[in-house]
Amino acid sequence: MLTLPDARTRKTLGLTLTLIFTVLTCAALGSTPDMGRILATIDRMGDFGARDFSAVMTVITEDPVKGLEKMVVRQFRRDRENKFLMLIQQPEANKGQGYLQDGDNLWFYDPQSRKFSHTSLKESFSGTDAKNSDFKKTSLADDYKVASYQQGKLGQYDVWVIDLEATNNEVTYPYMKLWVTVDNNLVLKTEDYSLTKRLMRTSLFPNYAKVGNTYIPRTMIFTDELVKGKKTQITLTEISIEPLPNSVFTKSYVERVNR
Repeated sequence: MLTLPDARTRKTLGLTLTLIFTVLTCAALGSTPDMGRILATIDRMGDFGARDFSAVMTVITEDPVKGLEKMVVRQFRRDRENKFLMLIQQPEANKGQGYLQDGDNLWFYDPQSRKFSHTSLKESFSGTDAKNSDFKKTSLADDYKVASYQQGKLGQYDVWVIDLEATNNEVTYPYMKLWVTVDNNLVLKTEDYSLTKRLMRTSLFPNYAKVGNTYIPRTMIFTDELVKGKKTQITLTEISIEPLPNSVFTKSYVERVNR
């Protein structure tokens, strides 16, 4: 014969179940996020994989000495082969200059001398506040380790604020801080630091273009923290993932379009 618990026993059992549910709920809400997975997700979402990518970049640089400068650049990327090409179309003084990456090699082409010279991904892109490395696919998960993180707000967005330390000497900056949306892992802001942890540059990515499963910043704002009043804004238009000829990512192509 089944005996039902008395009122006191039922009350104790109810309190116990409530406590267990509360503990489990708090544990679920406070579960430790996998920051390595978040970095890998950022890399994956920005990788065009088997598809080619091209766009037109309008680059506006504000310089306290030089004033306002504008460039128009044609951008091409082939992530699966670790290649990109940046061809400057305006202003006339820089027309035809190009940056061609093929694997570990990055060349700068000068149409005046008609010569290619080796340069580095760490260098400034044509004197702007952007770096050459800003135009290749990201590899945060391979190049950095997470030093610390915390949850915070950036404007209206819930974000992870992640401090990174480089794991190799190939990166442009040895220390970085990221503001990454909690819900979809988009990078909204970065701070770049030197070896002595001096703030060198702040970058904002206020909006993105979604191309299939890939996300590319439509607007990028780079602020030089060493020169007051100096910053560069880059806006992407004519975004395409149509296949590109293999010849686009060659020195001969860069030379040919300058004839």
